[in-house]
Amino acid sequence: MLKQLSLYSENKKGTLMEITNILTGAGINIWGSVTNDSAEFGIIRMVVSDSELAKKKLEEAGYFCRLTNVIGVEMADEVGALNRLLKTLYDSNINVDYIYLSFNRDSGLPVQILHAADASEVEECIKAKGFQVL
Repeated sequence: MLKQLSLYSENKKGTLMEITNILTGAGINIWGSVTNDSAEFGIIRMVVSDSELAKKKLEEAGYFCRLTNVIGVEMADEVGALNRLLKTLYDSNINVDYIYLSFNRDSGLPVQILHAADASEVEECIKAKGFQVL
């Protein structure tokens, strides 16, 4: 199971660069991310090479952070791959809260990062259905 870093930040010029600068300085690689914004604040969700260190460094800089379990599902890079995963989840009565894309740097294959309630149970379900979980 992967750990996702959720970071709450002010929506202003340079904030994302400040965050990536902190991670760069700590030698942390961003493997995948998604940013959702509102007028004043945003949520940046990311999977990184060292989630504990990233959380520590960003909190030291004054950011509010949280770690959450997410599931990484490696898939073929072909038409319908995501649809098959979503159909499997739907047929298993699993609701996906959100999903975003990353890539496995070793295999070059896409990895869907997803969040759902009871990540351990969901992970076991999709493994049993033949999906490759990271």
